[in-house]
Amino acid sequence: MTPRHFHRLGATAMALVLSVTAVHAEDIAEYMDFFEPLPYLPPIPADNSLTPEKIELGKMLFFEPRISGSGVISCATCHNPALGWADRIPTAVGHDGQVGNRNTPTVLNSGFLGSQFWDGREPDLEGQALGPIEAEIEMNMDLEAAIRRLKEFDIYHEHFAAAFPGDEDPIRAENIAHAIASFERTLNTPNSPLDRFLAGDVQAMSDSQVEGMKLFVDAGCVACHSGPALTDSGFHRFELPGSTDEGRFIVTGDEADMFAFRTPTLRNVAVTYPYFNNGSVDNLHDAVQLMGQQMLGQDFTDEELDNLVAFMHALTGEMPALEIPALP
Repeated sequence: MTPRHFHRLGATAMALVLSVTAVHAEDIAEYMDFFEPLPYLPPIPADNSLTPEKIELGKMLFFEPRISGSGVISCATCHNPALGWADRIPTAVGHDGQVGNRNTPTVLNSGFLGSQFWDGREPDLEGQALGPIEAEIEMNMDLEAAIRRLKEFDIYHEHFAAAFPGDEDPIRAENIAHAIASFERTLNTPNSPLDRFLAGDVQAMSDSQVEGMKLFVDAGCVACHSGPALTDSGFHRFELPGSTDEGRFIVTGDEADMFAFRTPTLRNVAVTYPYFNNGSVDNLHDAVQLMGQQMLGQDFTDEELDNLVAFMHALTGEMPALEIPALP
């Protein structure tokens, strides 16, 4: 066969691939419309502009153990960058070895959420940032004591002054919250296989992942897991066997909120196990099956489970590039 014949054969094969790809894209276009790529940044509140100085200070505070009662626990203790920015244990362990009653949610993409914590008791990252510092079972540190401790170091005076120019007393609780929240808004994971697929890279997801995406829509999972972070940030009743956690009812006192919890993001769900508010399920197949049974009233077949779990893996994005700060 001459080189010219090889060239013609290659051109024909390429045309066939493009034709099949076009048909494939047309077939799944209606499913793709249910999903949104993850932006590089979430919405930024008007009263907390995102600046490099705030981000750097927030990163230092996120890893700073001195703002805990014991001096050894930081935000990063439970939100470990090496563990999907969570802790991979059923429920968090805090001050003096105390064990909490809820699983640690990942901080990844948390700026896209409509509220914070499993029960939604804080509306935003600024409200969330100070809670663990003060909580007796977590970092167990009085805010005023934490502020006094930070003021002992010249480097923190410099960083707070740079992050909040013009503030006569920059080392204060509100600014700690704003700095930590600013850093957390940069912990996003774009460019997952799903994101690349939505952008037109039809090879970014496997056939099994595409079938899982279609079933995710057809089965109704997308009703609650929607938007760029794949969560409606709403609250839904979900009773786990053996759990007595009353969920959002503790916050609102409304009987309709009994055993209701905020819909978790599915971004990076394959690396943020164990699952659910009490961390009682440690593998994705079981978690998906349980959700199907409780929320959708159906049992998935083994093949359907495999495809759905494959799709879950397509939601793992690029982890934030991070240099651990050198603390004073």
